[in-house]
Amino acid sequence: MTSPSSGVSGALQARLDVALATVRDRGYQVVVGDCMDGSGHLSAPAAERAAELQGMLLDPSIRAVVPPWGGETAIDLIGLLDWEQIGRAEPTWVVGFSDIATLITPLTLVAGWATIHGNNLMDTPYLTPEGLVSWLDIVTLGQGATVVQTPPGRHRRGFVDYVEHPGVDEYLLDVPGSWTRLDSLGGEVDVTGRLVGGCIETLANLAGTRYLDTSPLAELGDGLLVYVEAAGDDAPAICRNLHGMRLNGVFDHARAVLVGRTYAPPGETLTQHEAVVDALGCSRSPSSRTSSADTGPPTCRSSTGPSPGWSRGRASRASRRRSPEPATSPRRDSVGSPPADAWGTRRRPRPATPGGTSAPGARSIPAGDAR
Repeated sequence: MTSPSSGVSGALQARLDVALATVRDRGYQVVVGDCMDGSGHLSAPAAERAAELQGMLLDPSIRAVVPPWGGETAIDLIGLLDWEQIGRAEPTWVVGFSDIATLITPLTLVAGWATIHGNNLMDTPYLTPEGLVSWLDIVTLGQGATVVQTPPGRHRRGFVDYVEHPGVDEYLLDVPGSWTRLDSLGGEVDVTGRLVGGCIETLANLAGTRYLDTSPLAELGDGLLVYVEAAGDDAPAICRNLHGMRLNGVFDHARAVLVGRTYAPPGETLTQHEAVVDALGCSRSPSSRTSSADTGPPTCRSSTGPSPGWSRGRASRASRRRSPEPATSPRRDSVGSPPADAWGTRRRPRPATPGGTSAPGARSIPAGDAR
């Protein structure tokens, strides 16, 4: 475990201890890095965080890297990581969401690794709601495995104070919800493709760079599904960010765009729903559609679940070029590719011990043939 963005310490240490115990109880060895300071918005200077993260990614004894949670400015590591060296290494599972999407998305698009857009470590003690799958289970699956997730039909509003309730392990899913199709075409959506995406507020800053160039993933020929979710910015900011991502081609080849439910605030005259429709052109009007050269206009849908991004489409086969060996499987000379954000073939697996860290749930993208 390392904190590429915000760390954990002080009053939140008790929750961290509960989360570490949850992973150890599953039989994993856990190594905690030095970049863990939670007194500010960053756990350590950028150079130290980059060195520790890269060291864990390249260490063959470490089977998964799971930050405690996201943060604000993980983008400061992008220029400090050796992406070419990472791309040549054996893949290691990296799990997280929010600001961690700033790192796991380039791990897929630049290095070709599968990753899991799922619970951060601090959320791992929660019991997995019915219909969903924990990252702790996903990382143990073998090559070609299938993960099926179905929406619980309910989600939660707000968060639990980990200082007051460090041992909380059950989500209060007290708000009903379901998928909503935003393009007004009606009917069910059944799509297949490689999944990639994450937090709008962080990923928008990578638009126009190779770190958010989705075309290599689309060119693999399996289709592309892009998922996005707003963490906290108001509707005008989200609208601007989505417009910028669209203009930079992020959604160009998407067969569908999946939009996570959010409680982020509206603007004075613009709701979050309207922001998505405005930016992505989810309407019948040809002039306002987000076009795709090979698949037609992408379909826009909103998701439901314990938090944005957990619940995905009816038939989403997620794939990437390479994926890590299951964290609990023995070393062997065949390939292995458990499901993740997106997955594909890989080189020789690494040793079985989860070794240095764990890996993260407020949303989880299963991958593989999730039908």
